[in-house]
Amino acid sequence: MYRKRVGEIVTRKDPQGRPTVFQRLPKLSAGRWVAVGRLDLNTSGLMLFTTDGELARRLMHPSSQIEREYAVRVIGDINDDTLRKLREGIELDDGFAAFDSLVDQGSEGANRWFHVTVSEGRNRIVRRLWEAMDCQVSRLIRVRFGPITLPNNLASGRSRPLDKRELQALHQLVAKSTSPAAKND
Repeated sequence: MYRKRVGEIVTRKDPQGRPTVFQRLPKLSAGRWVAVGRLDLNTSGLMLFTTDGELARRLMHPSSQIEREYAVRVIGDINDDTLRKLREGIELDDGFAAFDSLVDQGSEGANRWFHVTVSEGRNRIVRRLWEAMDCQVSRLIRVRFGPITLPNNLASGRSRPLDKRELQALHQLVAKSTSPAAKND
């Protein structure tokens, strides 16, 4: 697991010379790191990496419906109607979307914190849902991917191996997946 920093991109090499997440990962003696999904330039938080391409594919496959949780700070007029629409769903340019869950973290004022979960990996879905309600995301942090939670003691720009329990939870998750590859195991 790796705690991505704002300003890093999820690519091996950037023609513009921006920092990449791969530059900060431990060097491998064999194989290469595969990112399990992506986070955009302005999003920080939990990323998973593996050298097992098949595991990465299963974790990212749309049929897996793996829940991702984000802490999100939002600026805008957020009332009960806004929250209801985000929970029930709204039409975006690429189809209907909704948060699986949306929890107000009790903040007030111009910047409010929420925890949201989504089970699909559509590009920038969290930001786009809020923007569709005329709200601006000022901070977005992925705090959970399936059963793996970002530990508070993992510093920004740092990584650590998953422990045996975490690895087992991920493998159990993909074993339950409805992806064609999982059905053939």
